[in-house]
Amino acid sequence: MFFMDRRDAGRQLAKRLERFAGEHVVVLGLPRGGVPVAAEVAEALGAPLDVLLVRKLGVPVQPELGMGAIGEGGVRVINEDVMRTVRVSADALARVEEQDRAVLESRARRYRGEREPAGLEGRTVVVVDDGVATGSTARAACRIARARGAARIVLAVPVAPQDWTARLGADADELICLHTPEDFRAIGQFYLDFSQTDDDEVVTCLADAADRPTKPGSGPEGLETEVRAGTLVLRGQLTVPEDATGVVVFAHGSGSSRRSPRNRFVAAGLNRAGLGTLLFDLLTDDEAEDRANVFDTALLAGRLADATDWLRRQARAEGLPVGYFGASTGAAAALSAAAEPGSGIAAIVSRGGRPDLAGPRLPVVMAPTLLIVGGHDRQVLDLNRKAQSRLHCENRLAVVPDATHLFEEPGALEQVTQLARDWFTDHMAPVSHMA
Repeated sequence: MFFMDRRDAGRQLAKRLERFAGEHVVVLGLPRGGVPVAAEVAEALGAPLDVLLVRKLGVPVQPELGMGAIGEGGVRVINEDVMRTVRVSADALARVEEQDRAVLESRARRYRGEREPAGLEGRTVVVVDDGVATGSTARAACRIARARGAARIVLAVPVAPQDWTARLGADADELICLHTPEDFRAIGQFYLDFSQTDDDEVVTCLADAADRPTKPGSGPEGLETEVRAGTLVLRGQLTVPEDATGVVVFAHGSGSSRRSPRNRFVAAGLNRAGLGTLLFDLLTDDEAEDRANVFDTALLAGRLADATDWLRRQARAEGLPVGYFGASTGAAAALSAAAEPGSGIAAIVSRGGRPDLAGPRLPVVMAPTLLIVGGHDRQVLDLNRKAQSRLHCENRLAVVPDATHLFEEPGALEQVTQLARDWFTDHMAPVSHMA
């Protein structure tokens, strides 16, 4: 026996999750039993609480066999192997999904009332249940959260079988469990009180959490905006905290966009440090279909420069120093744009970038530049070292140990965020630039 009840389990679990306090976190409980546990975690972390509604899509002639799962907002995850094995037609799948989505939407209305689902894009999401048995529901929940734009997923439970990590695979970025007993037979055997959680308790947990202010650190909300780049209008999101000390413009990599979950994760960390951020699409939808454009450094640098000019005319950013954060090929665009005379860029950070693509522009970059590379991203690390040797400005190469190109390893993206935050806050002094 480890826990008095689910609330007790939540309080114990919250102690293991203290390091997430003050971060850009959303806590999601799996209904119904996971919600009281999650409520204690959310309160301890000062984080918003919501339910993660998941509905298994059962094979029509064998409902206990899942062929996928659905979540809110039209999100669905399909098990293609099961679909092929049982030969379910697209029409049959659509009928099952229509029926189950009606149930899902009904439960959402019952639990939340008029409240909107918590936004997950670019955030760390802590998925909480009262325990893991087979792991199928938890896996589906993590996949749904990922499909809704979560940048990082932490699955946290009070108790699970000893092989639970193997059951979950790579669906969560981090797995946290208080107890993994050898004699695991069922979740309930480790609770003194494991009585069923009813809908009213779920509704009460969510309503109480909605009435409770979250702690500082959840981050200001961004403003969807239209960024003018010459004659083009590009979609973007501008976030400027009160008393911001500067604004960082993000240049995403090839195949990405303003919705890059990794860039949004870093942006949230910068917002908490009092820095504004602008994430925008460097290309229009039509342009992005031509792969040549995503590697056209001159084109992307021009868009970045135009967006910077637009930003400096906005009342919320007027007079603030501007920095660049470039990821992958976006790093080359950031360095090239900063190399232009009169650009007035205060600082640059590259995440897993390709600064080598900036070529002859590197020696004329004046802005202090931080190059962040994963220790296991060996080819890109070599390219960054060679590019660094051509920089004449203040610069530093920071290697995140054991990280690969996308910084997907536990704690890697947090290290990127901390490095970027410190670099920008140290170098975001007002600078002059040409009108």
